[in-house]
Amino acid sequence: MDVDAKLRSGVVIPAHPLALDANGAVDLPAQRALTRYYLAAGADGIAVGVHTTQFELHHDRGLLAEVWRLAAQEAAAADGERVLVAGVTGDIREAVAEAELARDLGYHAVLLCPWGMAEVSESALLERARAVGDVLPTIGFYLQESVGGRHLGRKYWRALFDLPSVVAVKTAPFDRYRTGDVVQTLLEHDRWADVAVLTGNDDAIVHDLLTPYRREVGGRQREVRATGGLLGQWAVGTRAAVSLLARVREAAAMGVASFDLLAEASALVEVNAAVFDVANGFAGCVPGVNEVLRQQGLIATARCLGPDVLTPGQAELIARVRRRYPGLLDEEFVAAHAAQWLE
Repeated sequence: MDVDAKLRSGVVIPAHPLALDANGAVDLPAQRALTRYYLAAGADGIAVGVHTTQFELHHDRGLLAEVWRLAAQEAAAADGERVLVAGVTGDIREAVAEAELARDLGYHAVLLCPWGMAEVSESALLERARAVGDVLPTIGFYLQESVGGRHLGRKYWRALFDLPSVVAVKTAPFDRYRTGDVVQTLLEHDRWADVAVLTGNDDAIVHDLLTPYRREVGGRQREVRATGGLLGQWAVGTRAAVSLLARVREAAAMGVASFDLLAEASALVEVNAAVFDVANGFAGCVPGVNEVLRQQGLIATARCLGPDVLTPGQAELIARVRRRYPGLLDEEFVAAHAAQWLE
């Protein structure tokens, strides 16, 4: 697969959750069902071992391999070519070992997650990116600070884009200024047309996909926009996300964004506020994703490997947005096919 071209063409990549049973063990039928859902919904790929898969999964290399393998097997059995992205964590030795494992299981790229590093300085992140890039193409990651990220300056992004192994960047600081830092730095870089921008700002999905960033460099106009997304929010409502990206691309080609798209943007933010538990500083964001899928009958529990739990009232808030925005959460689609995916 030409992963560079695929990512630049426009992609919907859900950040794959982890399904646990009532005893806290991985629920293998439900885990397969989730992957089948994303593939049936038309996702262009899946990202496994990332934040919504629960970073704690990386404590058990054998379990991580099993979860990665399940997703790869389902993707191989489906029609069409899908991008398989592995979330890689830890310091250089751990991250390289995980990247090698992902490569051997058929993954096409890695998302460089800062979790599990002893030092999360810019220099340490760059050193790790160089080492992992010798194994697989890499996707840079600007993770919001409330869930373990850190502020990264333009000097860092210039150095990251210097690495030929970097094929994309996921902008997820939940901050328009910092998102602008990444894209403006890319516009100035010689590789501006080679690195795909993927939105990870679950609170600004439509705006990121619609917004062109422009700059004149060397007397010529350059333009960069997010070509797609790698998102926890797209772990639910995936079919709706595929439709959304198609409509955004059509609007971009015509040079006109409709008020309907902007209205959908505000509705999606309301859904995300419930799922990601914005009222409590994102404390329930991972179990919130799982709770949507639990209420829809795809997984048995909203349990997590770590201490994350739903906050008081979050399940009820999620139920309300499901009733209010069924189209954004694939309610009819999931209800019609859940039993089949769970077989």
